[in-house]
Amino acid sequence: MQDYPGLRRRGLLTAASGLGALALVGCGSSDDSGDRSGGGDAGDGKPRRGGRLRAAFAGGGASETLDPHLANLFADVARAKALFDKLADYGDDLSAQPRLASGWEPNAGLDRWKVTLRKADFHDGKPVTAEDVLFSYRRITDPEKAFRAKASLEPIDLKASRAVDERTVEFVLKRPTAEFPNVLAAFGAYIVPDGSSAADFDKKPVGSGPFRFVSFAPGRSAVFRRNDDHWDGAPHLDEVEFVVANEESARVNALLGGQVEYAHELNPTTARAHEGKGRIEIVRLRNSAMQAFAMKTDRAPFDDKRVREAFFLIADRQELIDGALSGAGVVGNDLFGKGYEYYADGLPQREQDLDRARSLLKQAGAEKLKVTLDTSAVAAGFTEAASIFRDQAAKAGVTVEVKMGSKDSYWADILDSGTLCCYRSGAMPIEAHISQRLLTDSTTNATKWHHKDFDALYQQAQAMKDAKERAAVFGRMQRRLYAEGGFLVWGFADWIIGTARTVKGVDRKAPANTLDWARFDKVWLA
Repeated sequence: MQDYPGLRRRGLLTAASGLGALALVGCGSSDDSGDRSGGGDAGDGKPRRGGRLRAAFAGGGASETLDPHLANLFADVARAKALFDKLADYGDDLSAQPRLASGWEPNAGLDRWKVTLRKADFHDGKPVTAEDVLFSYRRITDPEKAFRAKASLEPIDLKASRAVDERTVEFVLKRPTAEFPNVLAAFGAYIVPDGSSAADFDKKPVGSGPFRFVSFAPGRSAVFRRNDDHWDGAPHLDEVEFVVANEESARVNALLGGQVEYAHELNPTTARAHEGKGRIEIVRLRNSAMQAFAMKTDRAPFDDKRVREAFFLIADRQELIDGALSGAGVVGNDLFGKGYEYYADGLPQREQDLDRARSLLKQAGAEKLKVTLDTSAVAAGFTEAASIFRDQAAKAGVTVEVKMGSKDSYWADILDSGTLCCYRSGAMPIEAHISQRLLTDSTTNATKWHHKDFDALYQQAQAMKDAKERAAVFGRMQRRLYAEGGFLVWGFADWIIGTARTVKGVDRKAPANTLDWARFDKVWLA
């Protein structure tokens, strides 16, 4: 297998978390009935068993680990989901779908949840039990560690939670949480055997996932073999090999040269050059990454909602899609989560209206407004979007000064400083976006949206057992954000993957970093 040079550009998971990470999520049911295709055929035909698929990802160098609770790069998550399972994962609409959990049931107060485990075994033949679940969650929440899912598991009182029997866990929560299944599906919340240590993951990791460990060379490759006893059925492939290729050009060339069959994270220019040409297949995962400008609502000039509305109306969203994303995306409507559960899709699509924008600015006493727009080459399209928006704003009499920031510290810098910045986020439930980024005490509140009545609506929604009533409250919150929020969401970018024409069964609906994204147990080689 060809070796590739060290890490230069990493595919991180949660852009905007202040840690430099891009949270991407979603994915499908276990019945394999989703939109899976490849090779250009209308249908893929009957799955074929056998073969090794080689998948190229950007990696993390010699420091890479197979500890699933440390998964941060896309390559880490793809390897983790091959070896391990979570209790739940996200469907295409970012709703939680059962995985190791066969179901869950709350009490009347929504502060105690009983989770039932399906019959599943670890690779060493031992059954997955309630004690394994509690051990995994306690390991993740260790105050001495910085595991990725720690913040997501915060609602659980793990000291009070208990194993009712071998396959039933009673989770006691710190407060009513109607969307508790989202916690079970949290990024990095993988279930590992009771007593697992960091050394175990580095030597021979044991999970309950669809593939078993064969070998691992950090920063180079990992090989996993089919688990014939997986609870969701054995994979079609005999083996999957994860290959590290940090530069996009290296991944494309390896795919074109037949050295790999799957290349993760391609850019729109590459996609346009090869789409429909017959050599490789281009897979576009829609609605994978929100693209936005974040306005700080607690300081001038954006503490005036008329100025924020003016900026909503300055944006020519299609021009931003075409120029910053090379057309690889769809326009946004100033709300997160297009196509996801609870998304307020009934609101009018906002269009550019420079006359109305100028009128609002005049009303706000900001006719000759000058603002600084922070951007960086930290994410694809950021610098292009900043330049395009600068020119759009000039037509409304607004002077935008584009300021380039450090790639290394950008996400931390824009969290508290400045007034306007380029921003993006990967897929997550709308509920999670609200809780992490829009509540007064949210740790990654980049727009400084601080409204106690808004916080109260979120708590109200989490205390509602009826899903329709809960959806109505989330809709009300989004209408407020649409009218006067701080996120100017101009688009949703495609996530682009390349495959050999022999690769079948690749899901085309799942947003990136979800169950059906990079899900190699449902893929086969024709």
